[in-house]
Amino acid sequence: MNRLASEKSPYLLQHADNPVDWYPWGEEAFERARLEDKPIFLSIGYATCHWCHVMEHESFEDPGVAGLLNDAFVSIKLDREERPDIDSVYMTACQLMTGQGGWPLTIVMTPDKQPFFAGTYFPRETRHGRVGMLELIPRLRGLWDARRSEVLASATAAIEAVRKVGRETARPGGEPALDLGVLETGYSRLRARFDPHQGGFGRAPKFPTPHQLLFLLRWHDRTGDPEPLAMVEKTLTMMRRGGIYDHVGYGFHRYSTDARWIVPHFEKMLYDQALLSLVYAETWRITGDDRYRRVAEEVLEYVSRDLSHPDGGFYSAEDADSEGREGTFYVWTVEELDHELGTRLGPEQAALARDVFCASRRGNFAEESTARMTGENILYRRRSLPELAAASGRSPEELREDLAAIRSALLAVRSTRPRPLLDDKVLTDWNGLMIAALAVTSRLTGRPEHAARAARAAEFILTRLRGEDGRLLHRYRDSDASIRAGAADYAFLAWGLVELYEATFEVGWLEEARALIGGLKDRFGDSSAGGFYSSAEDVRDVPVRQKESYDGAIPSANGAAWYVLNRLTRLTGDRELARLATETGQAFASSIRTAPEAHTMWLVALDLELGPSCEVVLVEPPGGGDTAKLVEAMRDRFRPRTSVLLKREGTGEAERLARVAPFSAPHRSVDGRGVAYVCRGFVCQRPTADVGEMLDQLG
Repeated sequence: MNRLASEKSPYLLQHADNPVDWYPWGEEAFERARLEDKPIFLSIGYATCHWCHVMEHESFEDPGVAGLLNDAFVSIKLDREERPDIDSVYMTACQLMTGQGGWPLTIVMTPDKQPFFAGTYFPRETRHGRVGMLELIPRLRGLWDARRSEVLASATAAIEAVRKVGRETARPGGEPALDLGVLETGYSRLRARFDPHQGGFGRAPKFPTPHQLLFLLRWHDRTGDPEPLAMVEKTLTMMRRGGIYDHVGYGFHRYSTDARWIVPHFEKMLYDQALLSLVYAETWRITGDDRYRRVAEEVLEYVSRDLSHPDGGFYSAEDADSEGREGTFYVWTVEELDHELGTRLGPEQAALARDVFCASRRGNFAEESTARMTGENILYRRRSLPELAAASGRSPEELREDLAAIRSALLAVRSTRPRPLLDDKVLTDWNGLMIAALAVTSRLTGRPEHAARAARAAEFILTRLRGEDGRLLHRYRDSDASIRAGAADYAFLAWGLVELYEATFEVGWLEEARALIGGLKDRFGDSSAGGFYSSAEDVRDVPVRQKESYDGAIPSANGAAWYVLNRLTRLTGDRELARLATETGQAFASSIRTAPEAHTMWLVALDLELGPSCEVVLVEPPGGGDTAKLVEAMRDRFRPRTSVLLKREGTGEAERLARVAPFSAPHRSVDGRGVAYVCRGFVCQRPTADVGEMLDQLG
């Protein structure tokens, strides 16, 4: 076992028995590199990364490759999910140096952390035009020994280029204010890339990118244009039918390798489940179509069953691989379907499953990907439920019951298979997204158990992921909380707590969200140029302190922070938060205006900032009164620019609410009845206990 054996990261532990003399990221490795005058070989990945597994098996487990690495370099393994701030620096360097990026990320750098070579996956031996490790390592060592001055000059230029990207992304104020035209441009560019036949954007591979859909829902709500909603519905429908969705165990795989959402990259990430369940819930609230509500509930069922820590938090991911190969856990042969379903349910149901899920003896993978062995089938649907029902001679209700029985039987069979690796670390930022999704779904569907589950997770994070100094930490695993939290941890958790407040009206969540934003400002804020750095000011081991704006698989920390600042401004009336929100938007205005389609979380925030928005203070008299009907009416439709507070008179919570949201202090119930104050810009109309009048005031 090497030095990784004492780490907590599942990814690092996967490499603990490699013959490579791995170090974790830390000063010990850099000091040795300086003493021995060796470059650093940095390999970055994560536990559920398929090609990381491939490179490990081909190269890092090979004694020949390991011998070369140990002789030429000091080698470091890094879990990108534990240290996204470091990963981001070197991913930026890789993209600048090679024009592309991905994981595993391979960096060769000086002992001072300056990169002079970058790439992604490298096989053991050179093949198909891709240089192999056995050839690459001596070549790089030769460069270090024979052309040192050129290498150092290249490394200095590379790290300076990374710094320059950060300076160009965020600029001080002075940019024109972002306006409605930016939203319109963002929508137009997404529409131009939309696939009208299969949904989603662009060609293969296709990624869900839920924040794009969140923006489209708000653009539909703002304009009344049916097209953005149709784009969302098409995408959500085709994803639910496709193999990117797990029809047996629920939940979404990472992305589709084809344009039809059929052949997935099989890993399942917590953040995808969170953001997609949120989109499906919002789409149900807009359309009233129960298909979307069912998917949101199914995804939450998967998370509850397979990604939940027993004490409340949520695990990070499930691997794509099992039994040494990607997707084995999820695929079926026709013989398996016929035997297992025929035995349990009868041959008619087995035939129905083959028809519904497009299974063939040849294997439907062969239709989509030559990388798959023949005979294997990923379960997916080409037709809608009514179409399938008509073809099978059943009613939609009967077919739904039959498919539920088929799914239950297949889930029982699949539970006997060796499971993919569970990455059981609990990450603060991803948990924040899951808390937000549960809270929004609870509020929209009227199911309090989702809010209760979100509250358990919030308590877990706020109690277990705290340092001795009270500061937030990033990772929890095996009873160990560690790693200083980054900007995304503060922003995403604050987002979750804001949504949890509006789902429960428990003022403690609003207080915690406000405190987190204070910590974000104090430890990550750039007082000169605006915005937030990814890492805190006292984190010393990051080679470049970056400020990111582009939204990737998940929203950027700055984009999420801007949204939360706008939400909290409206919930609290805090002018300092309003000023901070303005500065944050101005800092990134140039980048957003240049490529709004790459900043869709920012567009969600901009939609809220531009308004028209309103604040509603519901006042509940002692004993409860009839405030429940007002709350229910507020939640009967999609209201993305409306903020709601509930003041429970005669309680300590009312006093606490007055401290965090002072504009609510003067509001009172009327004649012992619950009333609503509808406010715009914190100027409120006359109170009303009548639901119809409240809705009229809302407009």
